[in-house]
Amino acid sequence: MRTRRTTRAAQYVAVLAYLMFLGFPLVWLISASLKSPREFASINPTFLPQAPTFSNFTGALEEQGLVRSMLNSLQISVATTVLVLIVSLPVAYALARLRSRLRPITNGWILVSQVFPVILIVIPLFVILRQLHLTNTIPGVVIVYMVWSMPFALWMLQGYVAAVPRELEEAASVDGASRLRTIVSIVMPLLRPGLIATAMFTFISAWNEFFFALVLLQDPQLKTLPLVLARFVGAEGQVQFGPLAAASVLATVPSLVFFAFLQRRLTSGLLSGAVKG
Repeated sequence: MRTRRTTRAAQYVAVLAYLMFLGFPLVWLISASLKSPREFASINPTFLPQAPTFSNFTGALEEQGLVRSMLNSLQISVATTVLVLIVSLPVAYALARLRSRLRPITNGWILVSQVFPVILIVIPLFVILRQLHLTNTIPGVVIVYMVWSMPFALWMLQGYVAAVPRELEEAASVDGASRLRTIVSIVMPLLRPGLIATAMFTFISAWNEFFFALVLLQDPQLKTLPLVLARFVGAEGQVQFGPLAAASVLATVPSLVFFAFLQRRLTSGLLSGAVKG
């Protein structure tokens, strides 16, 4: 009994230490966003602000156009996530269920495509988009993000589809259901955890992406959030620590809300899949 209690206590301590390790950057960021420029220049800095101020948030919102960039990033991220799920689900189902000689080649290409560095494809990508009149447009960025996120999304969803028992689809087929009806009514409810995990990855990937947006977007009204955050670093390397910390805190709020919204559905999807399976 004593050994069990000691093991349980050690587990709780390990989990608490891990949570502190994960939460420390966010706590430090919030603390830094409330500090005045004098505290940043202090010889003996403190972890907690001595005289908390919200002037950094005011400056970030008023001077850098942060709200517009957040709306642009939100629009791009949501559109990318929806399109990736719509396109990748039937393709992942085909790769997992249909027997073909092209399947190993396709899976190999999915993995190989993740090896190419971004700098290698950005120039031909820019030329193609310019010919299609999609540079400096939000649809052009969405298309690029969708194509860039598709390989990993296909790889994730293919594993989830393969985990669904074939017997369920065979039983639905015996009852007269078409393949489309089987996918919609039988397979998709069981794939909810996979779809949510893929949506999380795609949203965060599009939300944090910097390089493609830097190359494709020139209009200040279309700048995404990472591009606006980069403005807090001056041409001579002088960083506005307070406004940058405040803007970073505001930038994490949509992603935290997105995770909190999907986390409940992820848990319910896991339980639902366990009952249905």
